[in-house]
Amino acid sequence: MKSPNISTVLIALGFAIIAFFVFSAIAAAPALIAGFVFVSIFVSSLFVNSSAQLGATTSSDQTNADVKTLYVGNLPYRANETAVRELFANYGNVESVRLMKDKHTGKRRGFGFVEMSASDLDNAISALNDSEFQQRTLKVREAKERPEQVDNAN
Repeated sequence: MKSPNISTVLIALGFAIIAFFVFSAIAAAPALIAGFVFVSIFVSSLFVNSSAQLGATTSSDQTNADVKTLYVGNLPYRANETAVRELFANYGNVESVRLMKDKHTGKRRGFGFVEMSASDLDNAISALNDSEFQQRTLKVREAKERPEQVDNAN
């Protein structure tokens, strides 16, 4: 069982203090307070978890909106992710580099994808499209969205 978050503890403590003053005049106060605190822990954890998930969703949506994918074609077969990252880093913030390999042989296929900040995309395309890299002329453009694959296993 994971330990409670500090905000969960503070909310539960607040409920306990309120319960103490509300139920202090009743003879069964200790049992009611204990029950009230027990329930408040679960209620407060719901509030904390839902707000944390909301914050995580918002930040990931902002990250996805700020990052675009470039298709990079005609790459030299000897090129690696580090060399491609260094090349594109000259034109903006590079999030990731994926060079495609043949699934049977493991050899590179001569193309890949670079994820960059959306604000740097046009600069990288204009600078690197039709430029020479390791004796090959690169083809750089914004990647097309991959269509959803439909599973026809009937």
